[in-house]
Amino acid sequence: MEIINESNIFDLLNKYKNPDSKLVDEVISEARKIKSLTLEQAAVLININKPEDYEKLFDAASYIKETIYGKRIVLFAPLYLSNYCTNNCLYCGFRVGNKTLHRSTLTKEEIEREVRILLDQGHKRVLLLTGEHPKEASLERLIEDINTVYSVRNEKGSYIRRINIEIEPLTNEEFRILKDVPIGTYTVFQETYHRETYKKVHLSGKKANYDWRIEVMDRALSNGMNDVGIGALFGLFDYRFEALGLISHAIHLDKEFGVGPHTISIPRIRHADNAPLSESIPFEVSDIHFKKLVAVLRLTVPYTGIILSTRETAEMRMELLNLGVSQISAGSRTNPGGYRQAPKAAEEDAQFNLNDNRTCNEVINSVIRQNFIPSFCTGCYRRGRVGKDFMDQAKPGLIKLFCQPNALFTLNEYLEDYADEETKEIGKKLIENNIKILPEQIKEKSVEILKNIDNGERDIFL
Repeated sequence: MEIINESNIFDLLNKYKNPDSKLVDEVISEARKIKSLTLEQAAVLININKPEDYEKLFDAASYIKETIYGKRIVLFAPLYLSNYCTNNCLYCGFRVGNKTLHRSTLTKEEIEREVRILLDQGHKRVLLLTGEHPKEASLERLIEDINTVYSVRNEKGSYIRRINIEIEPLTNEEFRILKDVPIGTYTVFQETYHRETYKKVHLSGKKANYDWRIEVMDRALSNGMNDVGIGALFGLFDYRFEALGLISHAIHLDKEFGVGPHTISIPRIRHADNAPLSESIPFEVSDIHFKKLVAVLRLTVPYTGIILSTRETAEMRMELLNLGVSQISAGSRTNPGGYRQAPKAAEEDAQFNLNDNRTCNEVINSVIRQNFIPSFCTGCYRRGRVGKDFMDQAKPGLIKLFCQPNALFTLNEYLEDYADEETKEIGKKLIENNIKILPEQIKEKSVEILKNIDNGERDIFL
C-alpha cells in the first residue's frame, strides 16, 4: 500500500517554497476552525520563513491546543524493561553494534522496585519500552511485565492507572492477542519517512524493513487495537519532509479507519554512546524550525496528543507547551533500572542522553508557574473513550469537558500526597482559579470531587 507518496511531498515542498503571507493567512484562518488541514495546506505552513508569519502560526497553535484540550498537560514516565536489541540503527545506543553497552532485562522484582520509585514521585502513567529482541522482549514476556506493573502498590496505596507501550511492530496474530491486554496507546516510530535515508540508517535487523514498519498501524487497527501513536526522529532527513510524512501517515489512518494517531512524538537526535549519527547529525533541526514543526502539527492534526521527551532542555520544553505540545515525560531515565540510579550513572547504559534532568516535582512546579495544569488523568481510557469514540470527542474540541476537570482532580491528588510545600501552595491556587472558569454543567460536580479528594478519596474521574 502507498502511505507515503515521496514525489508528491517533494513537489509540494517545492511548490510552496516561499509562501506569501496572504496564502499563509488563508491556511491559518482555516486551521482556526479546528479542522484537520490537507497535506498541501501543511506544506504552505512548514515553509513559513517570515517573522510575522511565525508569529501568526504560533498564536494559532496556542489557540487550537487550548480550544481542544484546555490548559492540561499530561505527564508520564518511560520505563525501560530491556536494552537487548537485534537491530543496528546508527542513531541509537541500544543498537546491536554497540559492543560496550551493558545489556540487561529487568526481573519481576526489579520492575516492582522501579514502579514503586515512580509511584513515590507521584506518577500514575507509564510508557513501557524495550529493545527489539525475540527472547528478551517477546510479547509473552511483555504481557507478564504489564501485569506486574499494574500489581504494584506503594505505601500510600498509589498504583499505575495506565500503561502505554512502545515496542517492535507486531504481526496480525500478535495484535489479536494484545488487543485483550489492558493497555492504552500502542506506539511505533517510523524514525524517518524518507525511504532511501531509512535504508542508510538501519543497517540490519527486522527494523531494516521499511514497509513492515510503516504498515504496522494498519495491522494494529485492523486487529482490534483502539489507539496508536506515531513518531519521527528529527535530524535524519529534512525536517519539512518528515513533518509532511507524519501528516501523510495521520491522514492515511484517519481515512482508512476513522481513527487518526492518538499521539505524535517529535524527538530530535541526541547523543548516545557508540551511535555514529548522534555525533554527526545529518540534518540538524534548529530551535526555530523545531518550534515551527510543532506548531504545524498542531494546526494540521489538531486532535492528536503531541509528545515531547526529556531529550529537549527544560527551557525548550516549557516554551513548546505554548505551541502545541500536550504531553511530556518527567523525571525520566532511558535505561533498564535507571530510576534507582543517580542521573549521571543512569546515562551509562542509556538509549540516549537527556537534556532535562529535573525531578517530577520540579517539572510540575514549572508547569504550574506557566499557568498550565499538570495532569495524570487516565479517565478516557477507563471510561471507554478510546479509538473512534475519543476522536468524536477530540476533533470538535468536546474532550476538554473531561480533560480540564480530570486534570484538576489528579493534580489535587498529587498536591495532597507528593508535592513539596511550595508546589502545593501554587498548585492549590491554580486549581482555585481554574474551577471558577469551568462550564456550569460540570463546575458543581467538580467542586464536590475536589473536596472528596481533600478528604482522602482517590482515583475519581469524569
